[in-house]
Amino acid sequence: MAVGRRRPEPEQGQGSGISIGGNNIAPLQNVVGQNISNVHQSASVESPAVSMEIVRDLLAAFRIEVDQNGSVLPNAQVLRAMADSIDTSLTASDAPAIGALRGAVHALPALVAGTVVQQGGDALAHALAGWLG
Repeated sequence: MAVGRRRPEPEQGQGSGISIGGNNIAPLQNVVGQNISNVHQSASVESPAVSMEIVRDLLAAFRIEVDQNGSVLPNAQVLRAMADSIDTSLTASDAPAIGALRGAVHALPALVAGTVVQQGGDALAHALAGWLG
C-alpha cells in the first residue's frame, strides 16, 4: 500500500499585508479590489533637519495654492487662518507658539485631505514636523 506524502505546511511569516510606506490616511484598496476604510498606516522615520527657509518657502507656496483654489475649497478661510497662524508662530519662540505649530502639524493634513491643495498642505506639515523635530 502506497503512503501518500503530505505537503509541508507553508511557513508562517509576518503576515500577508501590503506595506505602502509613509503616512497614509486615504482609503486603500486591497488586491482583490475591495475598499478598506478606517485604516491608518504610519512610519517612524527620522526626519532630516529642515531649515526655517524651507518651511517659509512651503508656507508661501501653500498660501498661493489656497488663494488660487479658494473658490473650490470648502474650508479656504480656515486654511488661510491656519497659514497666518503658522507664520505668526514661526516668528515667536515661546511655548504657546511651538504648541500652535505642533497643532498645525496634526490638523493640516486632515484639513487638506482630498482637496486640490493636499500635496502642498502635506508638504508644509511634514516640513514643520521636521523643523520642530
